[in-house]
Amino acid sequence: MSQSKNFDAAGYVEADKAHVWHHLLQHQAIAAKGPMIVSEASGLRIKDINGREYLDATSGGVWCVNVGYGRERIANAVCEQLKKMPYYAGTAGNIPHIEYAAKLIGYMPGLSRVYLSNSGSEANEKAFKMIRSLAHIKGNPEKKKIIFRNRDYHGTTIAALSATGQPERKEWFGPFVPGFVEFPHACCYRCAFNKTYPGCNIECARALETVIKEEGPETVGGVILEPITAGGGVIPPVQEYYPILQEICRKYDVLMIMDEVVCGVGRTGKMFGYQNYEVKPDIVTMAKGVASAYMPISVTVTTEEVFRSFLHDPADPMSYFRDISTFGGCAGACTAAIENLNIIEEEKLLENVTNMGQYLIEGLRDLLDLPNVGDVRGRGLFCGVEMVVDKKSRQPAPEGMVAQVAGEMAADGVLVGRTNRSLPGLNNTINLAPAYVVTKADIDIIVSTLRKAITKVFA
Repeated sequence: MSQSKNFDAAGYVEADKAHVWHHLLQHQAIAAKGPMIVSEASGLRIKDINGREYLDATSGGVWCVNVGYGRERIANAVCEQLKKMPYYAGTAGNIPHIEYAAKLIGYMPGLSRVYLSNSGSEANEKAFKMIRSLAHIKGNPEKKKIIFRNRDYHGTTIAALSATGQPERKEWFGPFVPGFVEFPHACCYRCAFNKTYPGCNIECARALETVIKEEGPETVGGVILEPITAGGGVIPPVQEYYPILQEICRKYDVLMIMDEVVCGVGRTGKMFGYQNYEVKPDIVTMAKGVASAYMPISVTVTTEEVFRSFLHDPADPMSYFRDISTFGGCAGACTAAIENLNIIEEEKLLENVTNMGQYLIEGLRDLLDLPNVGDVRGRGLFCGVEMVVDKKSRQPAPEGMVAQVAGEMAADGVLVGRTNRSLPGLNNTINLAPAYVVTKADIDIIVSTLRKAITKVFA
């Protein structure tokens, strides 16, 4: 029988190159030296197998280790739960699931039901299936279309990609699921209507009604939105935006899905991104921050009205939500999610996100004195710096140069993200999302390292 091996550093690199298929990497590009291999971490710092330390301004690379590395209380709580009872299918209840659902709903006025699954893509799939099921239950089987926003990302499965407004993410993976329709983005810096806020009538929001009318209101069941567009360039809409969308949705009996996979559980300084706006969604999905990546878990939360629609006829064998997620029954994941919320509460991390987020955005805005920084935007500990060739024309910087900026920062020991092969000609945003325990000293390092890298690359 084959057994696992303990390698030295060079051995791990060779084994990785021989056997591991990495996410989002062109392996030929790393053939010579192999990828970075992370061996340990604490707080915001990670170490690779060669002992090199980095300040991680990405919360695990994809914005999810939100309470920081090395949280023993989460690991210990999960260990104890796994020894007691690791799993039973979601057709039954388990104590951590019940306790977590009750605790979570306490943060979400107007919502009441918690459905568990395994990833953000899956959480959004559940929302789509709910809406399509409701079309039949409510007697209008045509009301199934889902409208999505340009530049938003909703997941990696085929249906979730069908609802994604990032063409390069979708390239080669079609044909896509029919019934998904796009409407314009909400980025003021690159207004789709060539207008300037506030004298723009918020046309980017009102465009939703135009699309609903074009498709036929009787065919549109839902709209899905990231409260702040994440991988599409870190775009927080203006305050008036979501109330207008909500009014339109109610007018045409369209359910609003808020995809909180990135923003949810504290990233913006509120527990949920939509809570920065005057809006009450019908369905909310979340994943990355639910357990700060200590265990895989995602959640689809609904109003009581959505839930009770599936109770309309107990005699109808098709009327309940006929769906299952195998690992939605993992008690250990719910335990991790509970401890994650406890840490956020006890350490007042939402307050730190707000305070440090303000400090971060102010530091980044100081970079606007550089000729190649076109825009700085964000909310809480979620910020984007859009790079341009020329400020007057706003010509986007080439993706390769933005990649060089990130590479220079990594060489100086700071890890940041960037818009990556998502939007043709607009992969020009550096993304920053440090863990909620970040300090002013950490932010000073991040901002100064970014300034140095931009200056070097665009010299």
